[in-house]
Amino acid sequence: MELHQLRYLVAVAEAGTFTEAASRQFVSQSGVSAQIAKLERELGHRLFRRSGRTVGLTDAGEALLPHARAVLSAVDAMRETADELSGLLRGHVRLGMITGCEMPDFFGGLADFQARHPGVTVDVTEDDSERLIRGVSSGRIDVALAAYADAPGAGLRVTTVIEEDLVAVLPEGHRLSRSSRVRLSDLRDERPFCLSAGTGVRAAFDASLRRAGVDVAVGFSAGSPRTVIQMVRRGLGVAVLSLSMVDDPDLTVRPIVDAPVRNRLGLVMRSEPGAASAEELHAVLRAGLAPGS
Repeated sequence: MELHQLRYLVAVAEAGTFTEAASRQFVSQSGVSAQIAKLERELGHRLFRRSGRTVGLTDAGEALLPHARAVLSAVDAMRETADELSGLLRGHVRLGMITGCEMPDFFGGLADFQARHPGVTVDVTEDDSERLIRGVSSGRIDVALAAYADAPGAGLRVTTVIEEDLVAVLPEGHRLSRSSRVRLSDLRDERPFCLSAGTGVRAAFDASLRRAGVDVAVGFSAGSPRTVIQMVRRGLGVAVLSLSMVDDPDLTVRPIVDAPVRNRLGLVMRSEPGAASAEELHAVLRAGLAPGS
């Protein structure tokens, strides 16, 4: 078993085709296919199901893929540690961030990291928070800026940088604006707008409804707070967001006083120490995003 075979295994699993995996590895398709076939013979299991041009992992492939990623991560960490001992930091970091992120401190930290460590390449993936957290858990992503309602799960370390209550965002003249606060039960007849499933705000809203025993149907959902706010601006309904997402002085914002679950945003990594470059990026971003920094 050789390291390049494990790299090809991971590349094919992520790309979904031998052709795309070969392109990403800068080798021929026949070379990737031959090495995967050789690895399958050595392991005594088929790793991929072939169906036309696309491939999918077999049960054995699914079971072995995390181990391949762990071996490759360990090798990369060894190389980066050796560079670090020589006063250099090199490597490759896979960074995840929530779609449509507009946090200046986050991008400032990323720019600061690149200026300090030009020998490190950073690949950025945008996605919803739920998929980003799954990506960190599986080893596809090294560091992620993600939102969550409750702790993301075992095997992960989380640094919370923002924690906010949920608010109701109301168009001008809405009946709920006459009160200084809103309760979850007030939203029963509103079919409120919210962010899509997989986002931190939606997870916090759904969890709050479950814990409070209140049934509220979401009428419209979108991946971007801007889209939701545009719907409210046009008087089409009420929205549930977190306070920092609302920047329109013409809209009325009221706290949802009985929503027990808050929306949280933080940096997520696997619990075990990662490669030196990933740990350094996490440290730089954490410092830049820390309250009062």
